[in-house]
Amino acid sequence: MNTTVQTRISTPPWKTVGACTLIAIAFGFMSTLQQDDGAYGILSLLPSLLIVATAIITKRPLESIFAGIMAGLLLLNPNPDAVFTSLGDIATSVMMNETIAWIILVCGMMGGLITMLEKGGSVLAFSGMLVHRLKNKRQTLIGTTVLGLAVFIDDYLNSLAVSASMKNLTDRYRISREKLAFVVDSTAAPVCILVPVSTWAVYFAALLEENNAAAEGAGMMLYIESIPYMAYGWAALIIVWLVVADIIPDIGPMKKAEARAQAGQPIPDGCDQIGFDASELPETSPMRGLMNFLLPMAVLVGASMYYDIDLLKGALVASIFTMVLYYWQRLLSFGELVESMLTGFKVMLQPIAMVAAGFMVKEINDQLGMTPYIIDTLVPYLSSELLPAAVFVVMAAVVFATGSSWGVFVISLPIVIPLAQNMDVSMPLTIGALLSASAFGSHACFFSDSTVLSAQGSGCSTMDHAVTQIPYALMGGALAFASLLILGFSMA
Repeated sequence: MNTTVQTRISTPPWKTVGACTLIAIAFGFMSTLQQDDGAYGILSLLPSLLIVATAIITKRPLESIFAGIMAGLLLLNPNPDAVFTSLGDIATSVMMNETIAWIILVCGMMGGLITMLEKGGSVLAFSGMLVHRLKNKRQTLIGTTVLGLAVFIDDYLNSLAVSASMKNLTDRYRISREKLAFVVDSTAAPVCILVPVSTWAVYFAALLEENNAAAEGAGMMLYIESIPYMAYGWAALIIVWLVVADIIPDIGPMKKAEARAQAGQPIPDGCDQIGFDASELPETSPMRGLMNFLLPMAVLVGASMYYDIDLLKGALVASIFTMVLYYWQRLLSFGELVESMLTGFKVMLQPIAMVAAGFMVKEINDQLGMTPYIIDTLVPYLSSELLPAAVFVVMAAVVFATGSSWGVFVISLPIVIPLAQNMDVSMPLTIGALLSASAFGSHACFFSDSTVLSAQGSGCSTMDHAVTQIPYALMGGALAFASLLILGFSMA
């Protein structure tokens, strides 16, 4: 923690101000270089590239996203009045977005629910039950992976519930929080796309019908037909199993994180307060505590499925059920239960801010025309055999740049679907490539929702999680690309 402070102090303020001023001037100048038709062409890539570069240099993702937002606004219109007016308008538009409202409520409710489970001693009881069955590091990692596969209904639920359930146990066996976050994240979005009973399946099935990829009512059937071709989902599962089985060794930053954990420090410096750790837990029997954990989780999953895979409604039902259950057993007072819900919301403020900022980046990239530019640039070089692999690479890059695994497809599907139909490319294969791109972008991007939530739930910083995970995500991406390339030629 002290290292971060010293680094911040050792950097003269005038250097930071000077660098920001030069970048602002450069983007303001480049705003005059747009094409005659108003398109920004290759310039549309620059704000996203600035975000990635700044994040790598500073290790501060939220500030990096804000830098990219300001750069994009300067590129659109360098007039200071226009910049701040646009910033206010985009921020208001994003906060009024139905998806963002859903994310804020889901994250807050899930944070509150998990805080109640921890303060009621239920999470500790669940971990205590597993201690008698998972007796070493490898078994614990395999158990975490299995639990992640079991919680398939939504990647948010996976990212928060699995990490909260397992981090006490992984600390016991000196597994770094970064590796816990990697295992949790690898069984979140990559698994959700492979299961038709998930929030991802419901959302994308509706999009397929809206974009004439499937007839009305047939979107889910097309989605199911596409599951065998969702190459990144399968690749990510293979990679995570090979890692937990110690067949693929720890690489780069993950190797350093694991060495630190083996030396007795599973939690990274400066991250001691991240997460939902409770200091004082009520006394309860192991079996009672276990049931107090399993019952709310069962209600959460059951209610979500009852309300057509709506995690928000499921979280609302589960939270009320847990409050009644714990109050009836006198584990927590009504005031403590309400405080737990509020604490959960507070803990989730940073991830919510990052996801909202990511949506602002997407909005700016849409105004710059980034997605159409990338697709239009590559279309002349595509053939029916190369289309699936090309769709994966292009859309994965777009999702990585925007952090929006769902939002970008509202724009890209009307372009990609007619393209595949005109080139007579298998529609399930094309959908598989698109969903693979979405899962890879969500898995690899340092400010995507699942990455942020996996880090938050596991108790490490977003950048610590991102840099330790990226080598494995790239392995999965390379395997998915090769698979789609082979499928493209074999099914042509």
